[in-house]
Amino acid sequence: MSAFVIPFRELDLSKLASVGGKNANLGELIASLTPLGVRVPDGFALTADAFRRHLRDARLDDEIYSMLDRVGPQDVAELQRVGRAIRERVQAAPLPRDLELELAEAYTRLSRQYGEAATDVAVRSSATAEDLPGASFAGQHESYLNIRGQAALSDAVRACMASLFTDRAIVYRLERGYRHRDVALSVGIQKMVRSDLACAGVIFTLDTETGFRDVVEISGSWGLGESVVKGRVNPDEFTIHKPTLQRGFRPIVRRDAGDKQTKLVYADGSTGTTREVRVTGDDRKRLVLTDDEVLALARWSIAIEAHYSTRAGVATPMDIEWAKDGRSGELYIVQARPETVHSKRVTTALEVFRIRGKSAVRVRGKSVGAKVGTGAVRIIHVAEDLAAFRDGEVLVAPMTDPDWEPVLARASAIVTDQGGRTCHAAIVSRELGIPCVVGTGDATRVLATGEVVTVSCAEGDEGHIYDGAVPFDREVIDPAVLATPSVPVMLNVGNPENAFMLGQLPSAGVGLVRIEFIVSAHIGIHPMALVHPERVTDRVAAAEIRARTAGLADPTELFVDRLATGVGRIAAAFWPRPVIVRLSDFKTNEYANLLGGKDFEPVEANPMIGFRGASRYYSPLYREGFALECRALARVRGVMGLSNVKIMVPFCRTLGEADKVLAELATNGLARGKDGLEVYVMCEIPNNVVLAAEFCERFDGFSIGSNDLTQLTLGVDRDSELLAEIFDEQDPGVKALIAQVVQVAHAHGKKVGLCGQAPSDRPEFAGFLASIGIDSISVTPDALPKVVTHLAVPRR
Repeated sequence: MSAFVIPFRELDLSKLASVGGKNANLGELIASLTPLGVRVPDGFALTADAFRRHLRDARLDDEIYSMLDRVGPQDVAELQRVGRAIRERVQAAPLPRDLELELAEAYTRLSRQYGEAATDVAVRSSATAEDLPGASFAGQHESYLNIRGQAALSDAVRACMASLFTDRAIVYRLERGYRHRDVALSVGIQKMVRSDLACAGVIFTLDTETGFRDVVEISGSWGLGESVVKGRVNPDEFTIHKPTLQRGFRPIVRRDAGDKQTKLVYADGSTGTTREVRVTGDDRKRLVLTDDEVLALARWSIAIEAHYSTRAGVATPMDIEWAKDGRSGELYIVQARPETVHSKRVTTALEVFRIRGKSAVRVRGKSVGAKVGTGAVRIIHVAEDLAAFRDGEVLVAPMTDPDWEPVLARASAIVTDQGGRTCHAAIVSRELGIPCVVGTGDATRVLATGEVVTVSCAEGDEGHIYDGAVPFDREVIDPAVLATPSVPVMLNVGNPENAFMLGQLPSAGVGLVRIEFIVSAHIGIHPMALVHPERVTDRVAAAEIRARTAGLADPTELFVDRLATGVGRIAAAFWPRPVIVRLSDFKTNEYANLLGGKDFEPVEANPMIGFRGASRYYSPLYREGFALECRALARVRGVMGLSNVKIMVPFCRTLGEADKVLAELATNGLARGKDGLEVYVMCEIPNNVVLAAEFCERFDGFSIGSNDLTQLTLGVDRDSELLAEIFDEQDPGVKALIAQVVQVAHAHGKKVGLCGQAPSDRPEFAGFLASIGIDSISVTPDALPKVVTHLAVPRR
């Protein structure tokens, strides 16, 4: 074996001390994962001993470490001066002659392996304390892409070695107690994947915002992967549910297209090794991966995670980089390492933040984490501006740079114009535990240094930067200490963006998914306007619908896909617990507010008891729109494999209406009983109680909607402020009807739950429900702790 060069295929995790985490992991992948079909580009590593030999022969080691011993992390100016001086010395010194020869021989062998005289390679740094659990910071050391020829390779190797002494790496070691002399640097030389002609990105085998373990998160953009890692673009993002993927289904529960404005490609020799170019309009709109490619990467990622988990003897989520070769069309894994933020979490407690006040939203972007932070804005464009940064400010920048890490830890929040949830700013903010909003597009132009803002990542996927200091609440919920309730408690969930956090709470599932939120927030178009765009008379609305559906062979796919992925995300978050999805229950005035909706909705004097719920599904006015809902739910159950989804019919007035709705469901592939499908009916009309026995013959159970049942029992418009004092779910008449339907349903072997607001607002109402033997209670997430406590089983 060479003294300084080791091929990747001879490496594994036992060689960490010699070649660092990055190179050891590449060897592990090639040895153990390529037999399973995972493609990994080959290469070799220069050992840490090669680095030490380089410093020693150049007589730099004593000088360098004596200089470092006098540097502290707070003196930014001195840190920059010393770091620059060290890097210049390391990079200028020639490699030892024998090391240079071994490097040349290994490079020649690699080039021949790929059929080239001088192949293109990536030259990456792999510190002996980098990429280890508990010792990993994004982008500490440098990588160089599209390196070709022995002279260029030698230069890149010395530049990599010098990057052990970047300002950020020096501070990292100081803050974590590593002696500078104890950390060396190995250099990895890996065959390039021509992703400059295709695409590349990052994979995490958990949800990066909540730590939810049952999904794979993939991000990607056109060109070389550095654009994604360093936050130069807003990438496409995909989420895949692991358990049902492993059962043979195709559970892509999220597809978000990024704007992908630029890409990094190969450059000619006169302009360096890479260059950034603009992406054309069509490619900006097009997803970088097909569904088949997304699923292939997800399967590889699960295999990689399984291997590392087996080796470690504990579940080991992974942080992976992938690339697609534009010439061959093949996918590759180019790096993998254990994830280092959520996997280190030792507590099961969840922090829940809620914005309590109101203010104007100044900027929007993608939220990272789920926290809220307030502070004065500090606009930073270049590293020279960092000296002006003050503790507790909100750092706002086009993108962050690894050299800024000594300052990022002092920020109350981070906001960037560019980047996705796996970019440098996002990774660092997660590790630091501060809120971060990336990919805003214009934060540095809209905001101004000195003005106070509130950065909220607590409202789902979209992060908001509010004007001023907006009040917010912070609650810590520890599922491990919550009591066991006497009745199963489920959750009411409408927003898919919060689902992975809520799914980690100790609930019995989801008792109510309101698909209206998904339709209004993620679709925004009336379904009939997608079925019949020619009937939309408003020119502005028609133009907007055409713009949103551009590139789709069938405009209705917009509705079906977004509803399916929204519901699928919630179902994945709670798998395998039941998730009861209520079919649409917009009123006509609410439907009319959707884009194109005014051409399809009648004007009603009292929409609350008008054309809503079940009556729409079989009506010629909406039957085709209802078919889109059914297609979406059939996709969730049949294609994604999320069979924990159950269906619930709202506002079903009569037995005849029940029969018509069940027939429509069957026509659209959702026959009750097929593949175990359960169909429930809402009990919210007195006739549902009076004819409970007959409804039991048609449905698998009831869910009581206490708001509408109270409204129709007492004859009170629930939206009327004048009659608000009369509206009371605890009225004896309402409670008598609830008790009656529970009794009848149980007599017929059917279950009854309640998903109305009453127990969320009044835990004592939950006590009443428990006393009459109800089978489940569904509450809003914020009410879960108090309701569970109220229903606690007495300790013996």
